[in-house]
Amino acid sequence: MLPLKQASSLDDLQRYVAEMEEERGFTGSTVLEQGLKLGEEVGELFKAIRKHQHMSIDSTSIIGSVDEELADVLIYICAIANRMGISLDEALRKKEAINETRVWA
Repeated sequence: MLPLKQASSLDDLQRYVAEMEEERGFTGSTVLEQGLKLGEEVGELFKAIRKHQHMSIDSTSIIGSVDEELADVLIYICAIANRMGISLDEALRKKEAINETRVWA
């Protein structure tokens, strides 16, 4: 598998994750399974942030860095979007068009 090129678009990233899952044999996971795994990764991200902020954490936890955990979260988001047939690029643009019409307090 070729590495992800620099300055990749969201569509490129989603394609990369789809190829990576195919290569590693992860395509059998359901949306529910991927969603639950995403939740676990978000928890690991929170622990990494706590560690980075020098807050107490469970001494038995194996915690990656904030950037590693953010990458894991992004991978699972792409995997879920791929399974649901959602273009994250398109979804982000549509949501931001809605947000631009909102009044923020």
